[in-house]
Amino acid sequence: MSIPTPHINAKLRDFAPTVLMPGDPLRAKFIAETYLENPVLVNNVRGVQGYTGTYRGKRVSVMASGMGQPSIGIYSYELFNFYGVESIIRVGSCGAYHPDLHLRDIVLAMGACTNGCYANQYGLPGTFAPIADFDLLRRAVAACDRAGVCYKVGNVFSSDIFYDEQEGVDAAWRKMGVLGVEMEAAALYCNAARAGKKALCICTVSDSFVHDEKATPEERQTSFTTMIEIALELA
Repeated sequence: MSIPTPHINAKLRDFAPTVLMPGDPLRAKFIAETYLENPVLVNNVRGVQGYTGTYRGKRVSVMASGMGQPSIGIYSYELFNFYGVESIIRVGSCGAYHPDLHLRDIVLAMGACTNGCYANQYGLPGTFAPIADFDLLRRAVAACDRAGVCYKVGNVFSSDIFYDEQEGVDAAWRKMGVLGVEMEAAALYCNAARAGKKALCICTVSDSFVHDEKATPEERQTSFTTMIEIALELA
C-alpha cells in the first residue's frame, strides 16, 4: 500500500513516533489545541482529525480512532505499518465495573479481554491474549503515582457490542476481576504485537455499572485532562 493510505492523507513523515489516539475527533482537536505547540492538521479524511506539534520540546501527534475495534484496527494498522509510528497511546473512556472506581478515575489496561474476533485473522492455534507494552505501562503507573491520581491497573473488556441484548454480560466480566468496559484496546494491542510496536490504553472512567455516575458528552470531550497529561509524559 502506498502513502497516503485510503484513510490517512498525510505524508510519510507527518506523524511523530508517538501518537495519542482518542476515539473522538473533537477530543483530538481539543488535545492538539490545548497541549501542543504549533499543531498542524496532517489528516482530515472522513473528519478523522490528526495533528502533529510539540509538547515540552518533543514532537508528538494526536489522531482520532473512531469507535470500535474495526475502526481503531484500520487507523493503528496504517500508522504502525505505513507511517513509521512506534507507539500509540489510546486515551479514551470506559465504564467502570470495579466498585472502587469512580468518575474521572484512571484505568491502565494491562490486558484486554474481548468478545470480538479481531485476532482470528492471525490463524493462531489457540487464544491470543492482547496486552500492553510493559515499558509504557510501568511509566504510566509512575506518572499516576507522581500526580497522586486515583487509578487501577488490570484487565479491561473491549466489547464489540454497545447495546447488548444478552443479560448479565457486565456482571460476568466483573466476576473475573475486569476493571471496566471500552471498545478499542484489544485490536490496538493485536496490531502493536503483530507490527512489533508499542501500545497502551489509558481510560478515564466516564460512567459506572456500580455507582450512579455518568459524565456528559461535553465532559468526555474536554475534561478528561489528567489522562491526557499522563499520556503526554510518555511520549
